[in-house]
Amino acid sequence: MIKAIITDIEGTTSSLSFVKDVLFPYAREHLADFVYKHQAEDDIKSILDDVRREVGANLSEQKLIEQLLEWLDKDAKITPLKSLQGLIWDAGYRQGHFQGHIYEDAVRSLKKFNQQGYLLYVYSSGSIYAQKLLFGHSDYGDLTSLFSGFFDTNIGGKKESLSYQRIAEKIDISPGEILFLSDVKEELDAARLAGFETYWLVRGQTIDTQAEHSQITSFDEINL
Repeated sequence: MIKAIITDIEGTTSSLSFVKDVLFPYAREHLADFVYKHQAEDDIKSILDDVRREVGANLSEQKLIEQLLEWLDKDAKITPLKSLQGLIWDAGYRQGHFQGHIYEDAVRSLKKFNQQGYLLYVYSSGSIYAQKLLFGHSDYGDLTSLFSGFFDTNIGGKKESLSYQRIAEKIDISPGEILFLSDVKEELDAARLAGFETYWLVRGQTIDTQAEHSQITSFDEINL
């Protein structure tokens, strides 16, 4: 019996285009200015030190910015980059430059699952901070209260089975009682290897009944 539902964000609860066409360009445009303006603050200092550790060199501020932009352009799943993006997006949300996109069917179903007593979690390559911003400033208002917790790459990579084992241990629920939702097969493979149940979101596509994971085109098709 399912007790907890863990959902991905990009392509699952939210459109890929929002992330790629709105959030990423915004972060790229404002990254250099943001670092120069806030580099003396403790949280930015910590992020920049993490970048230096990641590359194994004592880079200057300019070289740090160049490295961050290079990672950003490659959509690298590197924790200090994701942390910095979250802070930049925070400024954008607060200034009303955009709102977090959530699919209507995801909002409706997540609210229903919450009311039915299922524990809801998010696991995304974006930082926990960025996740909370997206759900906290969504087109449907603040949805963060629906969730019991958030996980990012600090727990491990999303294509690594060990990450899902760690999440199960963290929330103290048996893997067989956890449902994971994603649009990425390799993530679903890793979750299943850890013992999770899975659903593969294939929005706007034709269902492949022979696929290795049960495919659905919206949250409305989830059977618990």
